[in-house]
Amino acid sequence: MQIIDGKATATAIKAEIAEEVKNIVSAGGKQPHLVAVLVGHDGGSETYVRNKVIACEQCGFKSTLIRYEADVTEAELLACVDRLNKDKDVDGFIVQLPLPRHIDEQKVIMSIDFRKDVDGFHPINVGRMCIGLPCFISATPLGIWTLLSHYNIETSGKKCVILGRSNIVGKPMAQLMMQKQYGDATVTVCHSHSKDLKKECREADIIIAAIGQPNFVTADMVKQGAVVIDVGTTRVEDKTRKSGFRLNGDVKFDEVAPKCAFITPVPGGVGPMTICSLMKNTLAAGKKEYYK
Repeated sequence: MQIIDGKATATAIKAEIAEEVKNIVSAGGKQPHLVAVLVGHDGGSETYVRNKVIACEQCGFKSTLIRYEADVTEAELLACVDRLNKDKDVDGFIVQLPLPRHIDEQKVIMSIDFRKDVDGFHPINVGRMCIGLPCFISATPLGIWTLLSHYNIETSGKKCVILGRSNIVGKPMAQLMMQKQYGDATVTVCHSHSKDLKKECREADIIIAAIGQPNFVTADMVKQGAVVIDVGTTRVEDKTRKSGFRLNGDVKFDEVAPKCAFITPVPGGVGPMTICSLMKNTLAAGKKEYYK
């Protein structure tokens, strides 16, 4: 059993990005600029955005954080998006999800210029990804694929089961894993209404768990020698920690790990790669790699 170290992989990739940015700037090019828009004070979002700012520093990017209180109107937020779309100094930006209930998330996503949509959520980027055209791929699926590649894990022709069908992870991950230039795998997407879910998992060479249910994947669902990627990051109460909580994955790590060829831990697995992928997308946006 080998633990997939997302933290070390992300550190190495960010060092490569920093070196490339240094060369771009020294040659008279533009320093990539990423903007994050944060609404309200959700604990998970606060942590995620703070880590993005740190990653920008490590990669040599310019970063800007725009904050709004939770009672910001939809019109105000859309006006902010419009300003960022028009700002020529901004290469890419993200509006951190989730948003307060009174704001239509899809309307906000649709209003982002797809050429600056480094989160990869705009329908144009999603559509281009589905048919294999160059585009910004959403950060978590791209991070998972990068880990599989980095560890030389064979995916072509393998049976891959994805637990969860969200627009952020499940659906784009399925697209990546089935495409010839990426996973080239046989993909099954399971969800809350799937029948024989345990049977599907037991037949899988690769399981990608992204359902947000702590310890959902147990040893009896995993075959010997499988690859297990745990996307779950649920905050669970833990009075032994200073913070009062710990992050728990969708996989019951201690009992599943001994059966695996490869497995990601939580934390330290997929999480660091999500932010690393956002940095890769921002560099591509700065270089106008996909859209002129």
